Amino acid sequence: MAVHTFAGGVHPFGGKKMSRDRAVVTLFPDDGEIVYPLLQHMGKPSIPIVRIGDYVRTGQLIARADGDLSANLHASVSGRVSAIENRQLVGGESSLCIVVESDGLFLEVPYPENRRLSRLTKETVINVIREAGIVGMGGSGIPTAFKLERANTADIDTVIANCVECEPYLTSDYRRILENPWKIINGVMILLTVFPRARGYIAVSDNNTEGYRLLRGLLKNEPRIYVKRMEDKYPQGAERQLIYALTGRTLNAKMLPYDIGCIVHNTDTLVAINQAVIMHEPLITRIVTVSGDGVQSPGNFRIRIGMTYRQILEQAGGLKKGVALEDVLILDGGPMTGSPVRNLDGPATKLTSAIIVLQKKNIRMQKETACTRCGGCADACPNLLVPLFLYEDVQEKRDDAFIAHGGMECCGCGCCSYVCPSKIDLSAAIDGRRHALAADEKKAGDYARRYI
Repeated sequence: MAVHTFAGGVHPFGGKKMSRDRAVVTLFPDDGEIVYPLLQHMGKPSIPIVRIGDYVRTGQLIARADGDLSANLHASVSGRVSAIENRQLVGGESSLCIVVESDGLFLEVPYPENRRLSRLTKETVINVIREAGIVGMGGSGIPTAFKLERANTADIDTVIANCVECEPYLTSDYRRILENPWKIINGVMILLTVFPRARGYIAVSDNNTEGYRLLRGLLKNEPRIYVKRMEDKYPQGAERQLIYALTGRTLNAKMLPYDIGCIVHNTDTLVAINQAVIMHEPLITRIVTVSGDGVQSPGNFRIRIGMTYRQILEQAGGLKKGVALEDVLILDGGPMTGSPVRNLDGPATKLTSAIIVLQKKNIRMQKETACTRCGGCADACPNLLVPLFLYEDVQEKRDDAFIAHGGMECCGCGCCSYVCPSKIDLSAAIDGRRHALAADEKKAGDYARRYI
């Protein structure tokens, strides 16, 4: 069978053996505060519709979307609203949050009978997804209903399930495929009811042979959904690289996938779509990988949104014996695109994919030296840019040159920094400038459509 890929990219240490064979374990928050940031998506913060002292049930709407790029927010526990105030998040920044004092009972709102796939309409699917507060759970945070509404039904011919999971250490998609394959398949089928001209493609990594065979077997009599093997390379799961590898179509940063006839959703988003559309469940849980050489028992865990990183880490087995907090680097997300955790008491959100704990003694810290102009960064860039030139534009504050050299096309994957023999953090500088320019609509121009 053919293996699909793209030009560029890197092959970092995967680290997936630590957790990929660990079945998903469900964690429950301890009695106490559960914190819900009102900004867990791309647009404006959600607007609270509860007041201090109100009793809420699991699955109850507690904040409503404020505009197209905002998303509804639901309680993941039952209990009383104890505060609506600014709280510190895992990255150290503050955000307005709804705080619920959990009673440990997990009393739920009543859910109607399951819907039948055969009776769904486009309008029903989109409305349910919007009400359920589903967003892109691979990190984009774009409200899923927003993507579906703006796609012209007649133009979409390709629906892609992104189950590649190319980020090192992360294995939640791997486990989802093995443990809940029909939830992924149903998610794709639901989207195919919205886009009747489309074919579905489930993209899996070439190293997931077991998952590939399982999906192929389950779909052998399904004429509209195909399973495709993708090269085990980073960033194979990035949207533009995935679309190109599967279809040969190119996408730039001024465009969205529906501009070239594609809809792309990651594994957890598709499962959330299935749960909402068929089971009436809003988005209140997700799967998180806890891994790295600093944790006692790497694994994959179903967590409730609003749990703290400290609770998740402790319930997952905690740090390795003899390892102290000051001995580790804790990342929110994977080692290529994740960011340092500065507050373990910050809450998990819809966008939390992993907690990776690395022992500092095993991290090679090399001093930055002068650029050798080797060109390795250009060879590795999956978007065919020359990061060296972009880095120089940033250093010299040449915004016009930065844009002319394609700086707004950077996807922040970190490949350039990974291969740099001089250990220059090219990606951080370039991606940081890209985001700063995107906030200026006059300078960003058409790129603002993608980032704002």
